[in-house]
Amino acid sequence: MSHSSDPGRPALHPGQAPQQIGRSLVTAAPPADAPWWARAARPARPPLPLALMVRAAFGMAVPLAVGLLTHRVDLGVFAGLGAMHATMNDRIEPVRLRAPRIGGAVLASALGMLIGTALQHLQPAALTLGAVLTVTAFVSGALSATGPRGSAAGMLLLVSAALGSGMPLPHPWWAAAPMMLAGAAFVVLLGLPSRSYRRPAADPRNRALAAAYDALGRVLADLGTPQGAASRQVLTARLNQVQDLLPPPRPRLPDSPRTVRLRRMYEAALAATEAAAGLLWAWRPVPAEVAEVPARLARAVERGGGEVPVPDWLPDTPSRRALDAALRAASETVAGRETAPGTAPAPPPDPWRLRVRLLSAASVRYGLRVALCIAVGSAVTASLPLSKSYWVPMTIAFVLKPDLGSVFLRAVSRSVGTVLGVAVTAGLLSLTTDAWALTGIAALCVALLPYATAAHYGLNTVVMTPMALVLLQLGGQSGAAEFWPRLLDTVLASAIVLLFGYLLWPERARHRIEPRLVTAAAALESYLASVAQPDGPQPLAEVWLRRTAYRALADARSEVERGLSEPPPTGRLAAQWLPATAALERLSGAVAAFAAQRRYGGRVPDPVEVARVRRALDDLTAAARAHRPPTRAAVRPTRPHDPTRSALGRAADELDTLLGSGRPDGGR
Repeated sequence: MSHSSDPGRPALHPGQAPQQIGRSLVTAAPPADAPWWARAARPARPPLPLALMVRAAFGMAVPLAVGLLTHRVDLGVFAGLGAMHATMNDRIEPVRLRAPRIGGAVLASALGMLIGTALQHLQPAALTLGAVLTVTAFVSGALSATGPRGSAAGMLLLVSAALGSGMPLPHPWWAAAPMMLAGAAFVVLLGLPSRSYRRPAADPRNRALAAAYDALGRVLADLGTPQGAASRQVLTARLNQVQDLLPPPRPRLPDSPRTVRLRRMYEAALAATEAAAGLLWAWRPVPAEVAEVPARLARAVERGGGEVPVPDWLPDTPSRRALDAALRAASETVAGRETAPGTAPAPPPDPWRLRVRLLSAASVRYGLRVALCIAVGSAVTASLPLSKSYWVPMTIAFVLKPDLGSVFLRAVSRSVGTVLGVAVTAGLLSLTTDAWALTGIAALCVALLPYATAAHYGLNTVVMTPMALVLLQLGGQSGAAEFWPRLLDTVLASAIVLLFGYLLWPERARHRIEPRLVTAAAALESYLASVAQPDGPQPLAEVWLRRTAYRALADARSEVERGLSEPPPTGRLAAQWLPATAALERLSGAVAAFAAQRRYGGRVPDPVEVARVRRALDDLTAAARAHRPPTRAAVRPTRPHDPTRSALGRAADELDTLLGSGRPDGGR
């Protein structure tokens, strides 16, 4: 039972303390020329999310302890299972976001448990059982493809249905689902804000915003160095996190003054980010005392506000003048004074939107993929003498979860992780089978879950396998001799997924990588069109387009890096698209620099230059749709951009070089 970030690449785990996210994770990534297996095996090094770990341990231990004390350990196991599913979807975030996230996932889990226990209670024929699980799998897969929340709910719907069809039934049989809801509710209650939450430093939104300002300071410090691109990726990730913690305003319920002020400080950070992106593209550093301003802003944000002076310097280019204006606006905003940073309220965060509709082509296709694997798994388990046949569909559900990264790597990692997890469990149960000791082991395992989730899928499986087997042991179903068959079940399920959901399924890496690049190119073109309007940029619309473009670029790079951790041909294809991804990221900086040239340099857009860039974006989009990666990489300039020259002109040269139609020097 697992839930993990993308394997083989550093990732932001939503439960991490934002101050600790970022640069340490970037340094944990393998070198760019590392083989795919090195990328796949190397875990991230996230910090310990202590608050989530303590919450998870209590959420598991208390229901099990109550079950033992009341001699209803059967109910306690299902309450603990609900607490575990809540922990899998728990984050350090405001209750307004946290409760719906956990609630949607656990309601789906309880529904799946009700379906599974009803099937076991009715004892249908194997064909009927397989048909019901297959239909449930289709609904699960279709729901999973709609977005992050749908993915969590869809996976747990199928997992719980599989578990309910095979775990020992409580008395009465229908009590399993309500007990899961009770265990999840206990986890939600444990995370309710206390008095300390009222302090700005304890508010996760303040901490995330402070982390974003810290990342902005790192970008400014790395201007004109090879580390600048990696620092920009960290900054984008932190801004994404703040965006996700600030849901859209409610029309009928006004936001608190603190939330309104947080939004304004976030908008100021967005304006400074655009200026920093332009300077990063232009390879132009700023004085050290200027680069230190965002860090001082971060400390003031943590305190809830305060004066942060901006040094008097002489910005001599449009991008530097844009940065100076943005930092001064941010300083005024953090101090609590009204400013006009030239931005609009940020768009709603991605988790609040469906990526695709429930019955769209993409959703139906993914539902059929999961249903096929479950149908094959049901047929295989019906024909083989497996002691716990539900372990196979449960494993299939976890491996096929759409937003956990590579299916190939998850299948391999789950098999290896299960071997280690079974070995650990066998060793522990050889020492003791005392119920209270097993309760402590289960609590320890679930406490490690938030860290293991952020580190690596294989490590997650190593932690989750003992917890699942211990819960089964407490429920009176398993013995030490039955643990090793779980390895056979896991290998069988992974083989089914690899064959029917990966090798034979008509979907390849190009169906994941290339659509993301098309989306990023379209978002960049919209951003460019806003900046290059004849009557000047429209700040109220531009910030939406800029944020959308940066987020789309981050998604595209994540998909490419995920592909680099897979064996050929996927890894080879990802490597071929990596230069195009980097070129699009640089183009976003060029557009930001051009926006500064328009605002602070009086430059008028040249229709020929704009047309060249848009034509290059169209050519790149056509190449992605035709599955034709560029055969060369754009030459990255190593000296500052001449501010008298249009940023779009040099960007057009770089794109032409990438596509094989421009000057070989990249326009330097």
